[in-house]
Amino acid sequence: MVSNLDLIRRVPLFSQLTDDQAEIMANAVVKRRYKRGEFLVEQGRRSNSLFILLSGRARVITSHTRGREVILATMGQGDYIGEMSLIDNEPHSATVRAEVQTDVLILGSAEFARFMPEPTSMAFIVMRGLTQRLRRADRNIESLALMDVYGRVARVLLEAATPDLQGQLLIREKISRQDIAKMVGASRKWSVGS
Repeated sequence: MVSNLDLIRRVPLFSQLTDDQAEIMANAVVKRRYKRGEFLVEQGRRSNSLFILLSGRARVITSHTRGREVILATMGQGDYIGEMSLIDNEPHSATVRAEVQTDVLILGSAEFARFMPEPTSMAFIVMRGLTQRLRRADRNIESLALMDVYGRVARVLLEAATPDLQGQLLIREKISRQDIAKMVGASRKWSVGS
């Protein structure tokens, strides 16, 4: 039977760990098998864990309220899932579903935090910023794939708006129609009260 330490050593993410760090990690992870179709993480929920794929395959998907799905990525051996939620403590931005029987190592949030820089360090601040950028990119991909042009325009306008003192949303920075068209992946031919 393969030990957790042997499994840790096979994962590229952990290749730079010292022997002591690898031992700590090996004692902290739990191995779990997911059946085909089972969710590793669900969009909009928190799992408070890092999932490292040992074998199998999983799809990263996002879905619209009407049930349409978009595959954002396919994950395989050595890939990991859930790091964004552990870094910024936000719910998962996508669902990850096992495509075939998939074995993973699961590292809980407390153990993950032991390997992270201090929350006030520059490295952690940059990681949070990168995580926010990835979440915005996920939302943009989702809207391009799942929304019509009007829905994408509405999303861009809502994201550009900030509340005033009365709570009314205002767009303070001017955005040209051409820039909006470029943001939503459309030509300027669409007309919303041009």
